[in-house]
Amino acid sequence: MTRTPEATSGSEARRALQAAATQRLHPLSWLFILLQQLRTFALPIVLLLVSGRGEQNPAELAGLAGAGVLAVLAVWQYFTYRYGFVGRALVIRSGLLQRNLRLIPFDRVQNVSLHQNLLHRLAGVAEVRLESAGGGAGETEARMQVLRLTQAHALEALVRAKPTRSEGEATPEVAAQRWLHLPTRELVRLGLISNRGMLVVAAAFGLLSQAGERVLGEASNAVIDAGRQGLALAEGWQPGPLAWTLGGIALLLALLALVRLLSVLLAILQFHDFQLWAGQRELRVERGLFSRMRSHLPKRRIQAYALRESLLHRWFGRQSLRIDQTSIAAPGETSLRDLVPLAPPATMATVLGHLLPDAAWPPGRWQGLHPRAWWRVFAPTALGLLALSAVLVVWRGPEAAWLLLLMPLLALRAVLWARYSAWSLEQGVFTFRQGWLDRHWRFVETAKVHVVALRQTPFDRHHGMASVQVDTQGASPLEPALFVPYLPAAEARALAEALRAAMPHDAGINRARTAG
Repeated sequence: MTRTPEATSGSEARRALQAAATQRLHPLSWLFILLQQLRTFALPIVLLLVSGRGEQNPAELAGLAGAGVLAVLAVWQYFTYRYGFVGRALVIRSGLLQRNLRLIPFDRVQNVSLHQNLLHRLAGVAEVRLESAGGGAGETEARMQVLRLTQAHALEALVRAKPTRSEGEATPEVAAQRWLHLPTRELVRLGLISNRGMLVVAAAFGLLSQAGERVLGEASNAVIDAGRQGLALAEGWQPGPLAWTLGGIALLLALLALVRLLSVLLAILQFHDFQLWAGQRELRVERGLFSRMRSHLPKRRIQAYALRESLLHRWFGRQSLRIDQTSIAAPGETSLRDLVPLAPPATMATVLGHLLPDAAWPPGRWQGLHPRAWWRVFAPTALGLLALSAVLVVWRGPEAAWLLLLMPLLALRAVLWARYSAWSLEQGVFTFRQGWLDRHWRFVETAKVHVVALRQTPFDRHHGMASVQVDTQGASPLEPALFVPYLPAAEARALAEALRAAMPHDAGINRARTAG
């Protein structure tokens, strides 16, 4: 059977790519691959050892044996993984029985990140992850476990180098400027503000709930016994009501202090030596104490911004900035959502001035909501409170009507929210601010708007109101939507038309979808 010229050409090209992929990973790569696989089964193994049920169920031992087989296969991955370079492209060859050959042009790579945990740093290696424009949200195009640190930096520089138009050779990017560096004292402030320690508490409760009835019962009994011993010791001192009250307050304050201490430790672990660098085309973030992360983000991938200033932020004179980008990190991977974890307002304005070169921050002209916007916020909560009070009065008697005393507080909250909420559209940036004690700003460049929606409920039409919602391609589900509620109907329609007119031409399908 004769082979066609096309088949011969394809086979020769494949053989050429396979021949180019000659470089191995670091000799210790098998160890890091093995540890990565064992991490997947770490929780079941620990739970089996703690609960003491491993000897009673052979199926569980079979599961552990299967984990061992997977670990052996992961080790085999090291011996079958090769990579190399063809022009400005990365070639990866992997597999033995099922061979895979991948060609990743550098022009398609959107992000290259270097990850180092404590073991990586001791061994002088790094894990390299390449994210391509062709991958889906949260997908990694190539994950190389692991390379020597010098090789990882060389690959990073090669991917990020910009080719010249004349010769196609790579030229290094202009030297980056450091926009922000967070010393340890700033990380202490970040921990006190963010309250990340509650994540540890929630994770501990989740682990106990999955540990089985035996472990959960033992933990509960230990807490109950400690409480009884404390009560017995306190009764020996014969405290009065005031002493009991002060003791309870002291215990509560101690627990809150412990949670804040955990928050500070987490902030130091995650953001130690945080540095934000800016080049001509992209941003670079370096952070981490034991697990060091160095990641790049092209500026064009930033879709929207979320600026926060809580009451604790204002006490410390700080703000925090998060961003939405065109892809969301997969579970277990880091992302650049926390672009500026903490900074003074002046520093934040400087950073935003660089990211939004055509607009000044903060905006100078703000437009308020509808004069009766506070009523639209207050009415649903007031009706809910009236219904709950009626049920309690029927169940417990007239003395339950004390709940209605909350009505003035709800009205005050609605009035303050409406007073401090406003929107702005100037110099190509659409912004909405809200909040009194806890202030939020959500803003987006109009050239990156993907969807504009004009919404009206029957109650809105009755009061002559409408709401405008804006969405981008990489909107984060963890941040509030850029939603401006309770505008005068005519003003909302004019705003929606202005936003549609500023949308990019390739968003025409979404422009048509929101018409009317």
